[in-house]
Amino acid sequence: MNNILVLPMIIPVIIGIILMFLRPFIRTQRWMSFAVMVVNTGISLYILNTIQSEGVMRLDFGGWLPPYGILFVGDSFSVLLVLTTSIVTAICLLYAFNSIDRARENMFFYPFVNLLVAGVNGSFLTGDLFNLFVCFEIMLLASYALISIGGTKVQLRESLKYVAINVLSSWFFLIAIGYLYGMLGTLNLAHMSARIAESGQTPTLTVISVLFLVVFSLKAGLLLYFWLPGSYSAPPTAIAALFGALLTKVGIYALFRMFTLLFYHEPSITHTLIGIMAGLTLIGGSIGAIAYNDIRKIISYNVVIAVGFILVGLAVATPAAIEGSIYYLIHDMIAKGLLFLLGGTMIALTGTSKIGNMSGLIRNYPLLGWMFFIALLSLAGIPPLSGFIGKLLVGQGTVEAGSYILLTLAFLSSIFVIYSLLRIFINAFWGETIISKEDEVPLTKGLIIPCVLFTVATIGLGLGAESIALYVNDAVETLLNPEIYIDAVMNNE
Repeated sequence: MNNILVLPMIIPVIIGIILMFLRPFIRTQRWMSFAVMVVNTGISLYILNTIQSEGVMRLDFGGWLPPYGILFVGDSFSVLLVLTTSIVTAICLLYAFNSIDRARENMFFYPFVNLLVAGVNGSFLTGDLFNLFVCFEIMLLASYALISIGGTKVQLRESLKYVAINVLSSWFFLIAIGYLYGMLGTLNLAHMSARIAESGQTPTLTVISVLFLVVFSLKAGLLLYFWLPGSYSAPPTAIAALFGALLTKVGIYALFRMFTLLFYHEPSITHTLIGIMAGLTLIGGSIGAIAYNDIRKIISYNVVIAVGFILVGLAVATPAAIEGSIYYLIHDMIAKGLLFLLGGTMIALTGTSKIGNMSGLIRNYPLLGWMFFIALLSLAGIPPLSGFIGKLLVGQGTVEAGSYILLTLAFLSSIFVIYSLLRIFINAFWGETIISKEDEVPLTKGLIIPCVLFTVATIGLGLGAESIALYVNDAVETLLNPEIYIDAVMNNE
């Protein structure tokens, strides 16, 4: 039965390869890709519920038992993210059907989206450190193609920066893996955790943990985010939404997994460093969010702020803070997808990304305006929307830990989020419209329906937070008690 664990990765890989041979059949590619995400959503829900009744799931490839073989491990934390990834990608695909031009669709857009999702899901599910590297590379190779697809000047410029940074971080990743393998003699995450617990986290292991922190910070946009705003504002809207919703989250997941399962023995060093980096990220992201007049740049810096906020929970590492980070991580995947789609739709309707060149859009497109306002409130953590419960719990956790500086920075960043997005709302939607009835570009159902779905999701996640509380609480318990993960993986009976 555990064979089902591989499906969220293997189905997109197989379909992605098949779609490469169906290049002329765009409509077929569209709906096969959408069907994959719907199927993955159903599979993820099934796995999630199975975990609640039977515990952490494990799949050994080739019949090799741990710690010798490659394996997938499904716990509530990883599968919640696989589920959210499937939902977000399905909605972004619906938007892409009506926004990606035919030329880009012919350049293997849909195969690369499937491979991107395969890499993301594989990263969430793998229980082997080298396999995590492989899944990262699958995701990154697909993202390299997607960020440059179409070949505009700004895309090529930003893609060179994006590729260079990720190649560098992957090189550091390999070095860190080599050193850790040399120290522990294994790459199985659970086995490494058990060996570190037995021998203690030596100074050398702490140095290696800092190297991993640098690697995953580059990928998540924690402090080392200088590449992110340009890279996420260059590609078409549907691709930017996928990047903003998914890519940094894989880096965040890796940080949570490594620093709760492996390197949790010296929190005065590792978690303090994470806290400092999270605080500086909140400051830098907040400054960037109010410094620009370009919608995409403002939204991209809001991605940076969210990375800092989520990792405050890891730095504090109390049960309430970890729970809040998980809630906020799921919320942010949905809310950032919505925000990128809304911003891209505004640019498509007005022909400009500068908020100073927009005015009164709510008179022409009232539904678009009010959805943007809901996204604003959700990201700011206003109840009862989806961002509220995460911010509340992270705040509670920082108070319990006495981390008042992080608490102050985290909630000051919420003010900057409100201010930066209110600037867009007031400048672009309020005031007198500058678009006459004759010049008004129609807002098609293909563009508005995905935004409506995301809006319903962020409202539903806020109002129905209790519906996922069981899964989130189970995820927190597994993260804070590594022996649960270790026992599930190393028990070969």
